[in-house]
Amino acid sequence: MTGVAREKARPAGGGRFKRFLERLSSSEEDLRSEELRQESDSTGCTRICDCTDRQVARVTGTLRTVTLRPRGGVPTVEAELFDGSASLDVVWLGRRAIAGIEPGRKIIAWGRVATSHGRPVLFNPKYELRPLGQE
Repeated sequence: MTGVAREKARPAGGGRFKRFLERLSSSEEDLRSEELRQESDSTGCTRICDCTDRQVARVTGTLRTVTLRPRGGVPTVEAELFDGSASLDVVWLGRRAIAGIEPGRKIIAWGRVATSHGRPVLFNPKYELRPLGQE
């Protein structure tokens, strides 16, 4: 039997079993990253790893960190957004705090992507908080 004939002879469920075994051997962080990547695809958002400088993008993910950091004497809320593929900094200038913006919260943010110190950044993006029940 040739290799092609063997491929055709395999049962259709072989792929599901392989995915099951991969999930068993994956770390919790790998599984969480995969869930975030799938959520990004299902909401029609761009994956952060695919964002380029000066592109208008809509991204989704989980806020890993949120900090208050002044920039040039102006209060600034900075957050790291992770979508399973990469991280992006979200920066709100002139704010000391934003209700609902906290570590662990899922959001959708959109705006023009800039690059600062080699990292993608969204300055003053429009955003939507995801319902708490979806975490």
